[in-house]
Amino acid sequence: MAHTLKPPYLNKVGERGRITIWLVDGTYVRTHIDEEFTNYGQHYAFKFIPETEFWIDREGKPDEVPFFIDHLLVEHRLMARGMPYDDALDRADKAELKERKRAGDVDSVTKGGSLPDPGRVHVNLWKHLTSGVSVWIVNGRLVRSVFDVDFTEGGHDHVYEFVPQNEVWIDNDLEEAERPYVLLHELHERNLMAKGWDYDHAHEDSSKLEYHCRHNPNELHSALAKEGWE
Repeated sequence: MAHTLKPPYLNKVGERGRITIWLVDGTYVRTHIDEEFTNYGQHYAFKFIPETEFWIDREGKPDEVPFFIDHLLVEHRLMARGMPYDDALDRADKAELKERKRAGDVDSVTKGGSLPDPGRVHVNLWKHLTSGVSVWIVNGRLVRSVFDVDFTEGGHDHVYEFVPQNEVWIDNDLEEAERPYVLLHELHERNLMAKGWDYDHAHEDSSKLEYHCRHNPNELHSALAKEGWE
């Protein structure tokens, strides 16, 4: 059946009552519909998603779908009743974190009740830049379970206090072909914030740059070079 589906649909994950849950091509969504779409979404947060559908991005490491479904069920139900997004998100995050804790993720990042060690979410070093910044591929599932349930795609030390100084993190759930675009976003955003920009303006500018390069991939290499990626 999957070959008859139109983008961004890949395959049907299941159903919850009247809701149909779809695995979608997140790269397609971010490139052609909304660059801000991340791991999952529902109608009341993203109007382009039909009211009776949940969309979940195809994961590089497909092991978080049950967590995302739990989150979406709470968020969708509360927003359908009129609850503002931020309040619904907070309630959904708490429900999701309960399931993540039950899965034992926290234990893999701590030892004997100690504080979580950020180094334990490192998967591999992508590159050490001449500026002194290290770019790491990290275990996105563990970052979400232990440090910030809303972490998606990537981040850096000027935004997240749990990211060590002079580090940029890229989520290993991203497909490899999409990682350079997120890398560009994070490097540009970090460089702007290092110059004194606040997060909101730096993020907005970085999203515009990322969107431009997604539609002009021939400019990606030079854009990365400007941010210190040699």
